[in-house]
Amino acid sequence: MNRPSCLLTVRALAFAGLVTSASLALCAETQTYPPTHFPDSSGWGKNIQRTMRLLATSTPEHRNTVRILFYGQSITEQKWAGLVEDDLRRRFPHANLVIENRALGGFASQMLVKTAETDLYPFQPDLLIFHVYGAHDKYEDIIRRTRERTTAEILMQNDHVTKSADFTEETDPAKLPPAGKHWDQFMNHNWLPSLAKKYGAELCDQRALWKAYLTENKLEPKALLRDSVHLNAHGEWFMAECVKAYLRYNPKLGPSPAEEWVKTYDVGKDVRWADGKLRLDFEGNRIEVVCKPGAAAPAAVRLDGRKPSEFPELSSLTRAVTKPPGKWLVKWPVIAPIGSSKPLLVEDWTLSAKRADATNDNLFSFTLTGSKTGPDGEGRSDARFVSKSGRVVIETNDWNVTYTLSLAGIKPVPEAFEVKWKVEPRFVDEFVSPGVTNAATETLVTLASGLPNAKHTLEITGSEATPIAAVRVYRPAMPVQLRP
Repeated sequence: MNRPSCLLTVRALAFAGLVTSASLALCAETQTYPPTHFPDSSGWGKNIQRTMRLLATSTPEHRNTVRILFYGQSITEQKWAGLVEDDLRRRFPHANLVIENRALGGFASQMLVKTAETDLYPFQPDLLIFHVYGAHDKYEDIIRRTRERTTAEILMQNDHVTKSADFTEETDPAKLPPAGKHWDQFMNHNWLPSLAKKYGAELCDQRALWKAYLTENKLEPKALLRDSVHLNAHGEWFMAECVKAYLRYNPKLGPSPAEEWVKTYDVGKDVRWADGKLRLDFEGNRIEVVCKPGAAAPAAVRLDGRKPSEFPELSSLTRAVTKPPGKWLVKWPVIAPIGSSKPLLVEDWTLSAKRADATNDNLFSFTLTGSKTGPDGEGRSDARFVSKSGRVVIETNDWNVTYTLSLAGIKPVPEAFEVKWKVEPRFVDEFVSPGVTNAATETLVTLASGLPNAKHTLEITGSEATPIAAVRVYRPAMPVQLRP
């Protein structure tokens, strides 16, 4: 497609709401690139076929809801992710797509494994598109915990080519131990393929595609880069092409494992009202209802005979963001993760910090207040903190103020600043109709998310007039491993 026709097409799609302004900007600044000639892709996408089936089978009469999360660091923040999103919206216009990019530039796996507690697992994606640099064991922690806590299919990306030496690198996994000097080769040709196989993830081998594309077109790696690692417009376009090639529905590949992790029970067929109750025995850690048009009185929800609010696991925290002088820094969390030793309340928290030593940018004293708990103690960043209520626990190595502020260009650390976060419910004690007016679009209400991945009993007290079309249960593939 030449540049003028590209602009006309993208502008028309943008007007229709099928592409973002990022695509329009990228198209405007690019020229025609050499086309891709990918190898046989018939087996690509095998482990993400549930997501692709939901997209491909969406119709004007039934718009499946599909949740997709891009996660990683600065590479994932770039415009290629928006191009992939736009492509999905264009190819599957009838799907009810919920897509977010929560990547954090500058956060390698050692840090992203902490922020995943607020960003990844509570989002409960159907598909995770993931790339990150950093420690191999922390990378695995993220993938394993995704398998333990969610039913997400995972598309892992290996690293793109950044230097000429990559063309002749060692690719034999047996010759690439983790303690060796060839770290990039170990990650891309040993560790990531082994993780994909171990956890049933799809591996987008964009490194191989990058090499083939550059070789075919007699280009140096810098032709697709704006610095030593980040992508220019050509690189963003090509990375999007690589990822898009894996996002394909092919029934010949058979069902992916995730088809067994999510079950939908139609009301009136698989589960029925009896004596004013809808009862379902299930196994999993998350349960939601598919709503239908109609109105009725609120219906009480019980799990194992208890209100969902009585399960301490069913709450999650937002990022702990700071307010140095000026506006709120809402992107990079300055403390992560924040733990607890007692059940949480749904409330807002404020930590008021100040530098404890004028010569030390990394030492802070603070007081803590919860909107419901009230004043909850004071402490210092060089000592483990457990609040009076036990609802907040901060380890010394979870403070990240200096580095986080530096990413935002804030130096030195202010003398005083605030940190805020929220505890959000992932449950309801009553099902209340959201007022569905369009039965074609799948509208979901989460009853509980974050339960122990075990057997449970759901009981909803209402009537056949309660506007519930189905109950959907999510059972992660792996049990949660106990860790110190």
